[in-house]
Amino acid sequence: MATAHAAQRRPAVLGDLLPGSLARDAALVVGAAAFVGAAAQLAVPLPGTPVPVTGQTFAVLLAGAALGFGRAGLAMIVYLLAGMAGMPWFTEGGSGTGIPTLGYVIGFVAAAAAVGALARRGGDRTPVRTVATMLAGTVIMYAAGVPYLMASLDIGLGRALDLGVTPFLAGDALKVLLAAGLLPAAWKLTGAARGR
Repeated sequence: MATAHAAQRRPAVLGDLLPGSLARDAALVVGAAAFVGAAAQLAVPLPGTPVPVTGQTFAVLLAGAALGFGRAGLAMIVYLLAGMAGMPWFTEGGSGTGIPTLGYVIGFVAAAAAVGALARRGGDRTPVRTVATMLAGTVIMYAAGVPYLMASLDIGLGRALDLGVTPFLAGDALKVLLAAGLLPAAWKLTGAARGR
């Protein structure tokens, strides 16, 4: 019984290290949505594609790992709905529903939730596990973004991959590697890493 109780008290994700419950969770959800919105403003347009390089996807992956399935998914729903309603925090201060990159933002919800679920199971404790977790989240974002890009621009799959995936592979690989260094290090610093 004491062992089961001790296991419940261990933090499953980094967000669990903060005290409180409902107020903490609400602050984490809103904070993560704002973090992604701020990271979206770090954008570098690429010639020939409506999809810029941003800090947004990295922020989504970090939020997913730090907050866990429910809070991360909810944070991205808040980000998506507020942006669709007019909050100017999509890339380069954009908002609304008429942007060809909205599919990626829709994918943020599933990606953050999936990364959060994997992190809860120890997917952010070691560099190798973190790489696998972040790659899963990245693939989910592409899986949602590319079909939306195809529909919004009325283009085929090959062209959508040229515009919305190929130019970003190297940058996304770098983001995954950065996360693989940051997240396990954060667990070591907290001294709360579990033996998973």
